[in-house]
Amino acid sequence: MKLDLLYEIDVPKPWGPKPHPYGQRDHEQEAYREAIEQIKLADTLGFHTTWHVEHHFREGRSHSPAPEVIIGALTQCTQNLRLGFGVTLMPHAFTPPMRVAEKVATADILSNGRVEWGTGRSTPMEQIAFGVDRDNSRDQWQEAIEAVVGMWESEYFEFHGKYLDFPRRMVTPKPFQDPHPPAWMAATSEGSAAVAGSLGLGLLSFSIMQPIQKMASQIKQYRAAAANPTPITRVTTNKVAAYTLVHCADSMAECEADGIWDAVWWWYQNLAEFTLEWEFPHFTQEQKDQIFPLLDMQKSGKFEPKVFSDADMIIVGDPEQCYEKMVKYHELGVDQLICYVQFGHLPHASIMKTLELLGKDIIPRLEKLEIETSVGVSAGGNLDPSKMTGPID
Repeated sequence: MKLDLLYEIDVPKPWGPKPHPYGQRDHEQEAYREAIEQIKLADTLGFHTTWHVEHHFREGRSHSPAPEVIIGALTQCTQNLRLGFGVTLMPHAFTPPMRVAEKVATADILSNGRVEWGTGRSTPMEQIAFGVDRDNSRDQWQEAIEAVVGMWESEYFEFHGKYLDFPRRMVTPKPFQDPHPPAWMAATSEGSAAVAGSLGLGLLSFSIMQPIQKMASQIKQYRAAAANPTPITRVTTNKVAAYTLVHCADSMAECEADGIWDAVWWWYQNLAEFTLEWEFPHFTQEQKDQIFPLLDMQKSGKFEPKVFSDADMIIVGDPEQCYEKMVKYHELGVDQLICYVQFGHLPHASIMKTLELLGKDIIPRLEKLEIETSVGVSAGGNLDPSKMTGPID
């Protein structure tokens, strides 16, 4: 199992002490500078991929609407990391397919073939603002992928589909990777993991704060569908990448001194309040409480964010504790564990420390585990089934 990173460019409020817009500007610029510094360090430590989201209008969290710009910068200051679009939003109102083809291929050239191409549809809040045809967003997503791949592979290309009517043109540039970068699908809704597998796309599991047994079920659905796919690109990507919050220090006491539990709660509360306000404003209070029950529990003093760690939904602790939790994700069948390290009000220095510990202590151990697992399987399956927390077969 490889370790990846995910960057949403969190910019937690309040944005003081300067008045708007100067406080916001200062905090955003600091978050971007720190993210680049962290990624440059990760590039030297054996991390596999850094993924960058495309989100719009998400104040306080996900100030990252232009991943192609971030990835473009990273192509010139990293050498080893693969650079992931996590994701490009494919419904045409976000970005026409020809623009997706152009910007992803350009990044692939500048990185000498290090791009991973994640795709997705976004959520109602963003879709409405861009005028996306929500009822047909999945069909548009699939048609756009097919068009982009055609633009990359054809000298001259034209397309006359249900949603795109594109005249004969030479789309430039062509990607560095032959025939094109690996393609992935963001999967959060029920059944979407199987869709990704059936279409030959890698699975970007962006679900979080769920029992890892549920993740095991999603991976099982994905593997079953991926066993006999009908690929919509010429690069079949049978891989699972799942993300969670990660913070590592020399001891749990040091993690707590960094403010980890406040940061975890900030993440959950921000996600919950944003989702309820913008995605489900029409829901009754009872329905809202069912979706995010911990909000009310926290107000009444009946919830402690450590529960997330105890249930292995997030990875927090010293290197040994973090490694033990990561092994459980490996056993579920996760190929790439995406570590979300820049969240909440965690100090930049503590995030740099997390990256150093993961790179110098945990990544070598995961590499050794991978070798041992491969040897065990090839020798006739001498692995201990009782230690498999989430078998996928």
